[in-house]
Amino acid sequence: MSRRPGGSPIPPPGPLRTLAWATLTNTVGMGLWVAGSALFLTRSVGLSTRSVGMGLTIAALLGLIASVPFGRLADRRDPRTLRAVLQLLQAVVAASYLLVDSVTAFIVVAVLSALLATGNLAVRAALVAAVGGPAGRVSAFATLRAVANLGIGVGAALAGLALIADTRGAYQLLVLGNAATFALSAMLIMRLPPFPPGSVPAAPKRGLGPALRDAPFLAVGATSAVLSLHSVVLALILPLWVVSHTAAPTVIVAAILVTNTLLTVLLAVRLSHGAQTATPAARTMRRAGLALAAAMLLFAGTSALPAGPTIALLLVATTVYTIGDLWHAVGEAGLAYDLATPEFVGEYQGVAGLLNGLAGAVGPALLTLLILDGGRLGWAALALLFAITGLFTPRLTRWAVLTRRPPAPTPQRPPVPAGGG
Repeated sequence: MSRRPGGSPIPPPGPLRTLAWATLTNTVGMGLWVAGSALFLTRSVGLSTRSVGMGLTIAALLGLIASVPFGRLADRRDPRTLRAVLQLLQAVVAASYLLVDSVTAFIVVAVLSALLATGNLAVRAALVAAVGGPAGRVSAFATLRAVANLGIGVGAALAGLALIADTRGAYQLLVLGNAATFALSAMLIMRLPPFPPGSVPAAPKRGLGPALRDAPFLAVGATSAVLSLHSVVLALILPLWVVSHTAAPTVIVAAILVTNTLLTVLLAVRLSHGAQTATPAARTMRRAGLALAAAMLLFAGTSALPAGPTIALLLVATTVYTIGDLWHAVGEAGLAYDLATPEFVGEYQGVAGLLNGLAGAVGPALLTLLILDGGRLGWAALALLFAITGLFTPRLTRWAVLTRRPPAPTPQRPPVPAGGG
């Protein structure tokens, strides 16, 4: 897959463009739900905030168990068809939120949604690998990352209409809109050509699969999981920090999120070059760790300034953070793909997702204690963790590369037709 001039996030005609449209559609629904779900569940359904938080935590933890099994399934089935089926199931589960009338019903629906979403992430990674091929899968991943951010932003803006109306009917339309985007995305995915798997060795009936027995891969994946804690900073810690520890107005939180979204759309593809294989991807991870560390220190400095300089420093820190975030994303993808055994790509992506999910589960409580209670020292400690992790990743990657054995020749997936279905 060739590079687009200037790092444009718009793919050329073909399978990747089809997948980009499916991603855009799906993530518009995600933006609708992320922006409006809390108010729908509390104001329309009538659940307490404590119940919502408890239910989402339970769902997130239980959802992790789907990552590896679905990744393994994507190695043995056409990931295109598998993902389309999962999207349709997610549409049904998303619509079933309209039937929730108790905490128990909410937890059941939330757990089903989390299981499908987590499994779908592993299948999506396998599908991106099939569409992009070994030479283009990291660039394809970066393209879809930019498209996803755009879709989430559009969905969040549309959700604002429901929030302004603040009626049960408006919230119900929000839920149905989210469900509809899953179904439409599934239809678009089925326009891709099929990707039947080649000859895949049988998975062990008992014990751990190859990815979970791959100690060097797990070590490299753990470094990526540590760096993935930065997503908790943007989504949770930074808004609370701005409100409670700085002189900046609350509206700056929206400006930070908009800045992050725009920079991601503009820079995701540009920053993806040179991370197609493990060694350069590890160097990208090192840059990511150092950039994220610098951003944490800049965020720490915002507590001791008047409003004007605080706003300026927050936006500068957000820019540095976004660059580190994008380097981490493409470095992580390059490592997870290139270190995977070719016939078990889906399973390896599932394990990588499991490690990141575990970090995401412990991140909110850990970083709330570290930063919101620890203040600038907490930011400094997190910066040190990111820097050390980034610097150590290339060494672990060299170990992982040395343990890779040349794979036995296996039948390849059929070539992708130029038209993308």
